[in-house]
Amino acid sequence: MAQVIWDDMIESPGALTPTSIHGGGPLPFEQPPKLKGRRRLLQSLQRMSSSPSLAKMGRVPSSTYTGGGKGSMSCVSLASSSSRYGHSYGNSYSSTLSSTGFSTAPTSVASTPGPDSQFLDPSARIRYVDGELANNAASAPRSVPLPADMRPISKDAILATTSGAVGALEDYFTQPVIRVKSLRKRRNFNFWAELPHEIAVHVLHFLKPKEIVKCSAVSKAWHKMCFDGQLWRNVDTEDYYQKIPAASLTKIMTRAGPFVRDLNLRGCAQMPESWGQDGQNITDACRNLEYFSLEGCRIDRSSVHYFLLRNPRLVHINLCGMKGLTNSALRIIGQNCQLLEHLNISWCMNMDTRGLLRVVQLCPRLKDLRAGEVKGFDDKAFLLELYKRNTLERLVLSHCVDFDDECLQVLIQGENPEMDPLTERAVVPPRNFRHLDLSRCAALTDKGLGLLAYNVPKLCGLQLSHCEELTDGALEGIFDSTPQLTHLDIEELDHLTNVSLQKLAKAPCASKLQHLNISFCENLGDSGMLQVVKSCPQLRTLFMDNTRISDLVLTEAAAQIKARDRLSPVLPDGPPTVGLHLVVYDCQNVTWTGVREVLSRNTEANRRDVISLKCFYGYQDTVNEHMKRVLKGDSKAAARLERKWAEYMIANEEAGAQGAGARRRRRRLREAAMVHADEEEGGPRGGRRRARSGGCTVM
Repeated sequence: MAQVIWDDMIESPGALTPTSIHGGGPLPFEQPPKLKGRRRLLQSLQRMSSSPSLAKMGRVPSSTYTGGGKGSMSCVSLASSSSRYGHSYGNSYSSTLSSTGFSTAPTSVASTPGPDSQFLDPSARIRYVDGELANNAASAPRSVPLPADMRPISKDAILATTSGAVGALEDYFTQPVIRVKSLRKRRNFNFWAELPHEIAVHVLHFLKPKEIVKCSAVSKAWHKMCFDGQLWRNVDTEDYYQKIPAASLTKIMTRAGPFVRDLNLRGCAQMPESWGQDGQNITDACRNLEYFSLEGCRIDRSSVHYFLLRNPRLVHINLCGMKGLTNSALRIIGQNCQLLEHLNISWCMNMDTRGLLRVVQLCPRLKDLRAGEVKGFDDKAFLLELYKRNTLERLVLSHCVDFDDECLQVLIQGENPEMDPLTERAVVPPRNFRHLDLSRCAALTDKGLGLLAYNVPKLCGLQLSHCEELTDGALEGIFDSTPQLTHLDIEELDHLTNVSLQKLAKAPCASKLQHLNISFCENLGDSGMLQVVKSCPQLRTLFMDNTRISDLVLTEAAAQIKARDRLSPVLPDGPPTVGLHLVVYDCQNVTWTGVREVLSRNTEANRRDVISLKCFYGYQDTVNEHMKRVLKGDSKAAARLERKWAEYMIANEEAGAQGAGARRRRRRLREAAMVHADEEEGGPRGGRRRARSGGCTVM
């Protein structure tokens, strides 16, 4: 079983006699030091190697030794220390000890170490071989069984007591591990049944409203989960109002009513004229609204009033285009909605400033008032109330034909203001207007509009389109006193000249201007727009259709966009984005060469911002296709398209010309015909080309 390692063994001494050990006296024994580690293991191996010599001499086996188990230690004597021979000499001596003396005949092999060997364990006990000694020591234990953790275990016992992967002991010295796969099957796991309800609702939150409604048809559990109010905190039907039936929309609002904060029914024309009992259920359920929009919706007056009465937390109300509403709705808003900040009643024909007066007086937080085409803005009492409150940041008065210079003076300066004798300006607190829309107020002139100068320092957006009486003098003071101006709309002002654009380029707001609309200003051209394009680096939108600009403006705009990329410290990551929108259609001086300049600049490498162009309808298809390739990051395909289009435009110009242009066109047609003939005659595999002699030299 074991093999003796001879490299560390010591040669056994000769036979010992009683006279050789202190003249026959008691056997002296010096206890060797206790061994550890490798030497102790080698000592145990040496003991086991001597067991065959003991078996050959008729050794009586121990009573506790069965002889069948692996790794038994019956070959080692473990007799008790109470024996009359308390000293142990190891299992290398198998002679019978008698009372008269010691046997002098050696009984072990020559290679067995003697009692003085360093491999002997002093704590080992003598195994009695002679029958007499065995009878005298009957009371002493013959052997000790192995500990439980060192006993060999069969594979069957291991598999019977364990269910996982278990290691089986093959031998005392070698322990191979046998891995057994678990035979237990995983129980069926229903994802949606085991998933918590809150997590399932959160997963459905990533779907679109139309998809959620479709999922509700899966089962009753899904139907309940899809119409959970947590999914419908924001009911905005602007994108799908034409695709969802009125019954489903009513059901959503009824089931999710307490959770809804933002309800936008803009354009829901499928809603019935009178909601009846369903409408009352909706208004009873939706009592926590903060944003409410019914623009273009067909709802009767009583249901709207009920909505307004049931929701005192409303902050944003949009009733644009509700022709059936009157000043009674404004009265309810003023009395019940004290937190109101945004109100849109544009195109409500049956409302006027008498109802708005209650709203302005009772809603101290009102900041945004949009009342386009609402009558009664010549009421000085209402305008004076707006002047005293001075809380409005946005005021939209488009299409208010009765709003004139006197009304604007009351709105900006109040009644009988104190005048500064030096500057001849009214000494009044500045207005908090940030956006002012006075478009299509035909009664306004330079005198009234000049009152905005130095009285609206926070103004960011100004719309004066279709005010036909305005000239350059009305805008000079506004440009100088509004350093935060970002949006300017002066469309269709026939009396404006390039002087206004030159003043705009030198104004403090030039560095922040982002949107400029000069469409149908037929007196504006390159002398003004070139300076604006150079002086306004933040421009994002520029409408110049039906003006006198030329290709120079397009070329300068392309150069400015390239300069932005060059000055930017951040390198572009991914395809470019649109940095400037240009609208130049119906401009007589804009040709295809200016359009090609924009296209070629867009295809340059390492571009972060490009120009989106709306030009002559004959060029627009090519421009749109070119922009698609640029935004995809395929600059090579875009450059190839731009080059082919340029060749096509050159050929068209040459074809339309007389004289030399016609001759060049005919020559190109002949060359194209010859190339086509070569392809036809050669075939797909090639072949002989048709001979071309060039004609007879004589003839």
